[in-house]
Amino acid sequence: MFPIVFPRRPIDMKLTDATVRSLKPTDKRQEIPDDLLPGMYLVVQPTGKKSWQVRYRAGGTHRRMTLGRYPDKPLADARKRAREVMQEAQSGADPAAEVRAAKTEAPTNTVADALDDYEKRKLKHLKSGDLVKRELDRFVRKAWGDRQITSLERRDVQDLIDDISDSGRGPTANRVLAYTKAFLNWCCDRGVLDVNPADKVKKAVKEKARDRRFWDYEIRWFWMACEQEGYPWGPLGQLLLLTGQRLNEIAQLTESEVNGESIELASGRTKNGRPHAVPLSEMAFDIVEALPKVKNPHGYLFTTNARTPVQGFHKAHQRLADRMLEIAEEERGEPVEIPHWTFHDLRRSCATGLAAFARIEVVEKALNHVSGKLGGVAGTYNYREYTIEMRDALEAWAGEIRSYLGNTDNESDLVSKKNVA
Repeated sequence: MFPIVFPRRPIDMKLTDATVRSLKPTDKRQEIPDDLLPGMYLVVQPTGKKSWQVRYRAGGTHRRMTLGRYPDKPLADARKRAREVMQEAQSGADPAAEVRAAKTEAPTNTVADALDDYEKRKLKHLKSGDLVKRELDRFVRKAWGDRQITSLERRDVQDLIDDISDSGRGPTANRVLAYTKAFLNWCCDRGVLDVNPADKVKKAVKEKARDRRFWDYEIRWFWMACEQEGYPWGPLGQLLLLTGQRLNEIAQLTESEVNGESIELASGRTKNGRPHAVPLSEMAFDIVEALPKVKNPHGYLFTTNARTPVQGFHKAHQRLADRMLEIAEEERGEPVEIPHWTFHDLRRSCATGLAAFARIEVVEKALNHVSGKLGGVAGTYNYREYTIEMRDALEAWAGEIRSYLGNTDNESDLVSKKNVA
């Protein structure tokens, strides 16, 4: 007489981070349902490998789809992805079939292929998509573009981030890591990757809130360095200091955005997604008017190839910093120490200068910085008043800068290397 064999039933167990982590393998494959999300399972192989699986119906047929391995995909992330799969199935899609089709259509899926798909399907819908695309192309595509995306390992990501950080660009390394993690997570969700090789990679540096701003003598050195540098970075740097706008807002400025004596940016060109207009002081207007007219399809005012806006911010910054130091030491007649600065410090320096001539609401309006001061009715109905006050403050700030350019009598404020501990 043959023994009665009952179908294998899933193990009943409450899934938590602790239970998933401590669960031991047996000599048979285990399937443990998630009590909080019916349809999702933790699969434990006899080898000890753990993975997440979701089951759903598509076209009247039962489907199952692997969501990723544990611990690369933790419990919370697995639940989030499982819900997305179930919602897609309810709307008539078959996520598992789409993943299989994607793999079939791209048997040689390089990093460049995946980036192209990511940019088309994800980044173009994001307000920050252009910025993210630029950084991914600059670092990730350049380093790994021809490689099979499935060949990427944690060591590859770590080496890339270390290389960027070791070149003195710690904050940039942090941003590239964040963008890379998001890109590779998307690849995992699409079934291109099973695990994200960037998951365990940590930030390159711990960033602190900055309060660096230029002193009057540093403004003089910077201005003179810009004059030596010439187009495009010289006048670009001077406009950053005069207007207090963000780096990309000026670097990507087009002819159509300069309307008479003001800069007018559409919502898609600003960090906070709000259209912004800032008056140009006479000094700033003269700089814009003196720019060489480089014909290009988009009308970029700052370009080196007549196709795209300027790039290579790090190298340009280094050249300006080196020129500043040469100018300072020639003026001082001895070695000088200039603390590290960034292009964003020019915006902070402008804000500090404007604060001497205008109310905080006016300064924030000029810089397109949103706070409680500019919310609600005040931000809507005081536009005309702000425009007049912004113009007056920016004109006064330009006059202040002009006064620094001929003033070399403040040598007692200079920071000399011989006095630095």
